[in-house]
Amino acid sequence: MMLRLVIFISVPAIVAPFTHRPSPSHPSTPWSSRRHPSPSQAAGGAGNNGRRGGGAMARRGKRGESAIVRIEDDVFGSDGGDAFDRRTTDDRRPTTTRSSSSSSESSSDGGDIIYSMPPLYDLAFGYRDYVDEVEFLLRAHDEHSARRGPPSSSSSSSSATPLRLLELAAGPARHSLAALTGHPKSRVDSAMALDISRAMVEYGSKNADRDLGDASGGGGGRRDDFHYDRGDMRRLGDYYAGGSFDAAWLLLGSMQHLLSNDDIIACLSSLRYVIKSGGTVVIELPHPRETFRMGECTTNGWTVPLVEGVEGGGGEEREYGELSIVWGEEGDVFDPVSQVRNFSIGLELRLNDVDDIPKDGDSSLLFSKMKADGKTKLKEVVPLRLFTMQEIDALARVAGFELVAKYGALAEDVSIDDEDEAFRMVCVLRKEAE
Repeated sequence: MMLRLVIFISVPAIVAPFTHRPSPSHPSTPWSSRRHPSPSQAAGGAGNNGRRGGGAMARRGKRGESAIVRIEDDVFGSDGGDAFDRRTTDDRRPTTTRSSSSSSESSSDGGDIIYSMPPLYDLAFGYRDYVDEVEFLLRAHDEHSARRGPPSSSSSSSSATPLRLLELAAGPARHSLAALTGHPKSRVDSAMALDISRAMVEYGSKNADRDLGDASGGGGGRRDDFHYDRGDMRRLGDYYAGGSFDAAWLLLGSMQHLLSNDDIIACLSSLRYVIKSGGTVVIELPHPRETFRMGECTTNGWTVPLVEGVEGGGGEEREYGELSIVWGEEGDVFDPVSQVRNFSIGLELRLNDVDDIPKDGDSSLLFSKMKADGKTKLKEVVPLRLFTMQEIDALARVAGFELVAKYGALAEDVSIDDEDEAFRMVCVLRKEAE
């Protein structure tokens, strides 16, 4: 699963959800006024030797194949549908935590917004190494949970009992799926994902259908061990019983969508209810040093080439387009009182040749929305809150958690204080044993 990335960055990245340290061997050429890892550096090379563990592929089948488009996760809810989860089929429709205002550009295309386009979103952040990230998350639980299991020489069985996992604001649910595909049931019993977006829930569920399989198919037959719920992460008690999970993950800066202390405390208190005594919660956010450099931020972006196999080319590939992502603009407003910045986020999917626009009825909605010029453009403004470590500590205590560990990346050997390596704030919270 090879994903080649070409990067452009102007001035330091502020809240881009990058989760790996620099890889000097990567051929990209980022440019920045500071030493902050770019998406290409974060990816650690093309596909991390095939171990990336899921994520959309910027690749489609050879010309002449029945499936013209094969951006691996070419799954899309037709119009949002009625795939409301079995736990939330009543009138308790959750209040969105991803409040945003769409630009006129996206509104003119029918009100499209970033989070309602799962294939684009998945492709944009598909550089992350979900396999390595899940290994870190599981080891963090083993080390910091009050129910630590006995040491084991096997990395797949270091916990005393199989873990029940919860991934919040899960999007494509890549971490949950990587945990289930990469570990036996004796290590990871089950994984539940939750998101406010109906489109993401449908998309992630279909990813699971493909990746996990049944007993006679691929994925080790673990499809029954995964379920995706649509709901509000401030009201987990509406969907799950108390003490249902050993560990929960809130990654990729998703807690930034909770703009007030009341919302954050509601989320953390809700987590405390569904987490077992002694269980852990891992939260990933931008590094706090970026909060205090907010006045210097302009924009951060990267591009993902789209490639396809050449028929009769003996493995040769051609680049037929690209997805460009811009995260933040120089004119974005930052309120130092609320610590909320209105981030301008833009995605543009572009084909090099308009003749490559799929014409068949089975093509992805991702391409069916494409205009005659071979471009699909989305842009919106998303308010995101920035946090300090002291805030996370205090808010966790209010909700009944203890901050037991902090890292500068989803990696055990990156200290939060490392000026060269730390570019994320990863907090491990523990619910004290009762």
